[in-house]
Amino acid sequence: MKKSILSLAVFAAIPMLSSTQVFAADEAAESIEKIQVTGSRIKRTDMETSSPVTLIGADEIQAMGATSIDSVLQKMTAASGAMTNPAVNNGSGGNARVDLRGLGAQRTLVLVNGRRMINSGTGAASTVDLNTIPVSMIKQVEVLKDGASAVYGTDAVAGVVNIILKDDFEGLDMNLNGAITGEGDADETSFDITMGSSFDRGNVVIGIQYTDRGEASQADRDFSSCPLAEDFENGSTFCSGSTYSPNGRVWGETADLQGQADGGWHDFVAENDAYNFAPDSYLYTPMRRLNLTGIGHFELTDDTRLFSEFTYSKRWSNQQMAPQPVWFDFTYDQETMGDSLISHGVADGEAISYGRRMSDIGPRGYEQVVDTVRTVVGLEGDLDNGFGWDTSVVFGRNDAVDRATNLLNMGSIQDAIGKGTFNPLDQAHWTADNLAQYNYTENNSGGSQLVVVSAGLNGEVMELPAGYVGFAAGVEHREEKAWYVPDSLTAQGLANDPRVEPTGGRFDVNEAYLELAIPLVADTSFADNIDLSAAIRAFDYSTFGSDETWKLGLTWRVNDELMLRAVRSTAFRAPTVNELYQGKSPSFENVNFPGAQDQAEVTVGGNDQLTPELADTVTAGFVYAPSWFDGFSMTVDYYDIQIENSISNVNNQYIVDSCLDSATGDYTNTDSTLCQSANIKFNQSTGRISFNNQLQNIGSEQTKGYDLNLTYVFDAAGLAWRTGLDVTILDEYIVDTGTSTIDYTGIITSGIGSYADVKSNFTLNVAGDDWDARYQARYISGLDSYSCLAEDSKCLVPDVGTVIYHDVSGSYVINDTVSVSAGVNNLFDKQAPYFTGNNDSNTDPYTYDVLGRRFFAGVNIKF
Repeated sequence: MKKSILSLAVFAAIPMLSSTQVFAADEAAESIEKIQVTGSRIKRTDMETSSPVTLIGADEIQAMGATSIDSVLQKMTAASGAMTNPAVNNGSGGNARVDLRGLGAQRTLVLVNGRRMINSGTGAASTVDLNTIPVSMIKQVEVLKDGASAVYGTDAVAGVVNIILKDDFEGLDMNLNGAITGEGDADETSFDITMGSSFDRGNVVIGIQYTDRGEASQADRDFSSCPLAEDFENGSTFCSGSTYSPNGRVWGETADLQGQADGGWHDFVAENDAYNFAPDSYLYTPMRRLNLTGIGHFELTDDTRLFSEFTYSKRWSNQQMAPQPVWFDFTYDQETMGDSLISHGVADGEAISYGRRMSDIGPRGYEQVVDTVRTVVGLEGDLDNGFGWDTSVVFGRNDAVDRATNLLNMGSIQDAIGKGTFNPLDQAHWTADNLAQYNYTENNSGGSQLVVVSAGLNGEVMELPAGYVGFAAGVEHREEKAWYVPDSLTAQGLANDPRVEPTGGRFDVNEAYLELAIPLVADTSFADNIDLSAAIRAFDYSTFGSDETWKLGLTWRVNDELMLRAVRSTAFRAPTVNELYQGKSPSFENVNFPGAQDQAEVTVGGNDQLTPELADTVTAGFVYAPSWFDGFSMTVDYYDIQIENSISNVNNQYIVDSCLDSATGDYTNTDSTLCQSANIKFNQSTGRISFNNQLQNIGSEQTKGYDLNLTYVFDAAGLAWRTGLDVTILDEYIVDTGTSTIDYTGIITSGIGSYADVKSNFTLNVAGDDWDARYQARYISGLDSYSCLAEDSKCLVPDVGTVIYHDVSGSYVINDTVSVSAGVNNLFDKQAPYFTGNNDSNTDPYTYDVLGRRFFAGVNIKF
């Protein structure tokens, strides 16, 4: 079978292949009859489709020193937004997510071997935790940067990540890897073993991987050792922190007092009395993870094959935060509580509010134990007429227990205050020994379950002048359920935080799809061939009813060097169980308002009236591999994704600005639907703001931009060289919440990550007979702080400059059995930048490297 220059360019674009491997890929390309590429269920003779697909090879994963696939995917230029990773301490739950186009992890579909992966994490998880994927078993990753709901169903709005595991491995492969930062922390050790054997009619592969990741503290980096506040008048920053401080704080009608260890009080002064919570918080979170994998296939007959997959992961993860802040109200009783407040203007019988940082009992610990299992059993084969068929059952289940330690049962303490047996104004009552009777561990449990039964048929149905029409058709039945059971004290509202409700629900869906590949023109003066691809999927959900989605694509191979391509499609995302049925719970979110605390108590939760998000996607581009420039290829693609009926919360700051008068603090716009729904409350004596902000179908989102890939492979000085440049240019990302319109292009936020105008990765590889080396530069363009858009004149650092990270690595083959590798990420120890309105650690851990220089090394043994 003759292959075009374009076809070979696609294979050559697979990252981190030595020259020997490239030739092997070329030879493999000659022998391939038909393959299935992510984004299509039709088997075809090449990898060139109308949709842009990025391939990441196992060698690149190894070269980056990665022991989990999230650290590779999150460095892609097409990834942005809030990608949960080990540097996210507050609220991460130990999860790892990928977020294509910054549209949210819930809009990126994750597949394993072309089939759905079970959502995993704590609670009623709505996205795939990438920790469940055994990186040692990955053959390659195909990333489709295009909407693909017509092919795969819900969630494939921003794109699809298809992780392909080793399914035909023979021999034994062992790896021992270790990593540590230049500061001597965040150490990591990973061991894996892969064993495979073939027999007369099949193959079995078994993989085991164990990873142990250590922690780093915010106290151990200069940039994060203390939360910074800005003195705009003097143009400087100072060490600040939380207004909830040790020894207690009292708010009265006219008093704002800070407690002292000796029992006295003085006027609260933020510069002196704010609590530095950074030393008790992780900069990088620890985790232990076990992955077990088994993949096999067996030829039942010459035309029928049985296949199966099994993956199991167990994760033990931890986060640590500053001691618990507590707050409550009571009436000052001089007789039982003493007269310490009288001289400070607090009258006997006055209603006061009390807040305290519980350094008396130590920092809060958060622990998760997460078990995730996924099994696939199926049959596939060929019919006498040449059609291929397959049927399979996918079962997945996620069970998790999460714990929070060093919490106080404030319900019991307030009861004791009412009985006169606990005096909150007496420091002796807040000692660890006295508080032991009120200390408790919160235990929550949750999980999710997935069942997919599917059957499909594919082949060629008729011959046209330009070639055969290919098709794929099938039906699927999917059931999902999820649940979350909060701790009994939390569920009753007896803890310090407000009441958290349980979550529970399910849905099922029946789907049918049809996909066609139609050759329109072949072997003409203006085109080698022109192909049309079309797909349609109809679905019927138990939660909201029926609809359909479609896709049209066109590829025009002008000649042996140039191919043009374009896709127009619709996509959808059905609301998850968690979005539909999540119980109400508190979330503490950053807001800015005169006289208010910097965190508002926001009640969040699901909405069983939600309907699906709908999207229109367009991609268009070309692939060019000129014969006059041997070894060079390039792809350029434009993308435009428009989402309507998006499921989201209203911007928290917008609710505050819309429903409170900044001059007086009084309620405004009380007749508006927004403010009535929010039911905002503002206690001006304590500065505490609270409101509701549950999920709704509101507004729209649109993002568009360009992807550029340049690859050049050549030989020089007796060595094999490869250069690659990936660039994503964000032209626009506009979010219309129905109440406001925000363009996030070039913006960094305090909670949803960043949206850089330009992100690029430059890679240079060189290989000899028994060694190879790699250099990569990762570029993130400058960003403006969202918090400073309205009035940057009051921000000391309203923007962040360009950041470039440099990574180097290499490997050496000692003999046929043993090879070693080593490298350094963030070679020049680039520090995470500070900006006004930062997220955590005085920076944005979603976007920037917080660890600094990091060394890694490994040894590989194979037989």
